[in-house]
Amino acid sequence: IELVSFITSQLTMADRGGFGSRGRGGDRGRGRGRGRGRGRGRGRGRGDSPRDEWIPCTKLGRLVKAGKISSLEEIFLHSLPVKEAQIIDHFFPEDVLVDQVMKIMPVQKQTSAGQRTRFKAFVAVGDSNGHIGLGVKCSSEVANAIRGAITLAKLSLVPVRRGYWGAKAGKPHTVPTKVTGKCGSVRVRLIPAPRGTGIVAAPATKKLLAMAGITDVFTSTRGHSRTMGNFIKAAFFALQNTYSYLTPELWPSYGFEKTPYQVHSEFLSKKQVVAH
Repeated sequence: IELVSFITSQLTMADRGGFGSRGRGGDRGRGRGRGRGRGRGRGRGRGDSPRDEWIPCTKLGRLVKAGKISSLEEIFLHSLPVKEAQIIDHFFPEDVLVDQVMKIMPVQKQTSAGQRTRFKAFVAVGDSNGHIGLGVKCSSEVANAIRGAITLAKLSLVPVRRGYWGAKAGKPHTVPTKVTGKCGSVRVRLIPAPRGTGIVAAPATKKLLAMAGITDVFTSTRGHSRTMGNFIKAAFFALQNTYSYLTPELWPSYGFEKTPYQVHSEFLSKKQVVAH
């Protein structure tokens, strides 16, 4: 009787999952069902779409990718804000837009644990044909700071107006008028120069002016130009001001045109389908 009761109790515990043929847990077993294990379903679908494919997030990006906007000047004409660096890359071939690291400087912040050091990068981009951009980025690593500054420089790309000194023969070679840019205590003045003069400027400003496509110019600087960051910014703001002056050749009135958002409103009203 005691032997029969013992066998019966063992069978009952096996049915409950106590000591079954599958070990602890009975029929439930290990590694099956909805556990924490890494099943085959995890990560499915990754890598189907290429990483380099640009999926625009703004209305301007959608118009550019669809070919509705054919040139960068159309964006500048209507003063449309550029929020994606891929828009700039779309209009320039791979080797045309050149970036140049102007300065990398360490900056520190005092914290309760001591000093935290980060790196500030100044990067200029230009095509040597009337377009220039300047980006400033701070990061804990130099590579990340440079990468972020390049992106910001593309977003701040502006057109540079060029003109003549004296006779209007050949291609424009200098600034159209005397222009001034300022940042902090630094003042940078650009003065038109005769053809063949070259760029009479400091090394940092000379790089910036060459990337903008200006070949002949005089420069004048006031203030604490040893502060390289403000010096570069002042030169960039001076180039940005070349389109701020309304010279007589720009006096004729032109009719107002509709913005690309108004012209292609039907296209923008359609829902964007993103392939996964």
